[in-house]
Amino acid sequence: MKKLIALVLAAVLLCSFCLADDASDMAYVQGKGKLIVGITEFEPMDYKDENGEWVGFDADLARAFAASLGVEVEFALIDWDNKVFELDGMTVDCIWNGMTLTPEVVSAMETSNAYANNAQVVVVPADKAAEYQTVESIAGLTFAVESGSAGQQEIEKLGYAFTEVQSQADALMEVASMTSDAAVIDALMAAAMVGEGTGYEALTYTVALNSEEYGVGFRKGSDLADALNTFLKESYADGSLMAIAEKYGVQAAIIPQE
Repeated sequence: MKKLIALVLAAVLLCSFCLADDASDMAYVQGKGKLIVGITEFEPMDYKDENGEWVGFDADLARAFAASLGVEVEFALIDWDNKVFELDGMTVDCIWNGMTLTPEVVSAMETSNAYANNAQVVVVPADKAAEYQTVESIAGLTFAVESGSAGQQEIEKLGYAFTEVQSQADALMEVASMTSDAAVIDALMAAAMVGEGTGYEALTYTVALNSEEYGVGFRKGSDLADALNTFLKESYADGSLMAIAEKYGVQAAIIPQE
């Protein structure tokens, strides 16, 4: 059985490499008429509106990019820890979900240019925020982190105790339900989802653990990465990229595309 599984995985990887070299990812996507985008639920980047439609800065931008290719967009919820396998197995065509350009991501995927700044921040109950204003002060806390995320990597670097959960939204729920003392999530998500006027008014964010950049991931060798870079430059130049950013309140994080 193990030998069979290994053969299947090898065939899948070979198929993905052959696709990039021979047919090109763009031809493959245009041939099937849709771009399948791997995401998790992550406001303000990818989340569902009251009508059940996927919206957000990344979702709207992905939809516009697909239209520029002459195809439809389809969003697929994935296990973030398996994002590389989803790409190589060709169940999705790209990962577009506020993805941090870590060394691991860049080595495993063909990535676009960075398009937004971000940081990993600590979320705690608002009534305890004054106690947790430095990296040293959070050492004794137990953290909830999305499995395979940049937040998990930062907590692992510090050597602090953590529990892995399926998504950043689940990490917030862990803190709200007092199952974990704190969470580490993306700053853009924290700005949209915690504090006054949000669904998590009793939570706030304090310490920033790093600074990072978002990019979009494709299969290794994919020509879609260059196509997206061209699209980002053109959209930035004509103002449409910033119009989408302003719609979701992330304009301050956008990296100029020049």
